[in-house]
Amino acid sequence: MAAGDSALSICSDALLMLGANAISSFNEGTDAANISDRLYPDLKNQALLVYPWSFSFKKIKLSRLITTPTTEYKYEYQLPGDRLGPPRAVFTSASPGQRPSKEYRIFQDKLLTDYEEVWIDYQYAVQEFEMPVYFVQLLKYMMAWHLSYPITDQDSKAQYWQGVAVGAPSENGRGGYMRTAIQMDGQGQPTNYIDDFALIAVRG
Repeated sequence: MAAGDSALSICSDALLMLGANAISSFNEGTDAANISDRLYPDLKNQALLVYPWSFSFKKIKLSRLITTPTTEYKYEYQLPGDRLGPPRAVFTSASPGQRPSKEYRIFQDKLLTDYEEVWIDYQYAVQEFEMPVYFVQLLKYMMAWHLSYPITDQDSKAQYWQGVAVGAPSENGRGGYMRTAIQMDGQGQPTNYIDDFALIAVRG
């Protein structure tokens, strides 16, 4: 894990890659600090969501609310506040060997279902000190890409850092260092075959 890294250090390193000065605070009043502060949170969450990173998942039991849905299902459960996107898998028990369940619906910040107990796998907003080194490096390259034009006013630099971060447009965001980070994340992990995907399951 990258224990010494923070949002500030990631943005500062990205600025240094562009030949700009590092920032000491997001509140220092410079254009670089203001732009970094605005862009970084959304870019970080986007980078987490584009791939099922092994370090970005939690498994929890949901709390059933005392309120009930007005139609369709019997129960509603509160989704965790630190989630990114919908649950990746929904289960009706903590027992091993289960397959994900399909009979539920995501409505705002709640999960609606007839199941009396619910566990979920979901991606969450990982803090920088919890991130592995390869993902921190990916964020630096992605920030350099997104900061390039507003900081340097040079479209060629933005194109260069886009290539470094995610490759050419034809690679659909899976080239450049993104490919390397994905390969590193997969080391030591078994191959997973996804039979069900939450976004499709809720439509059924």
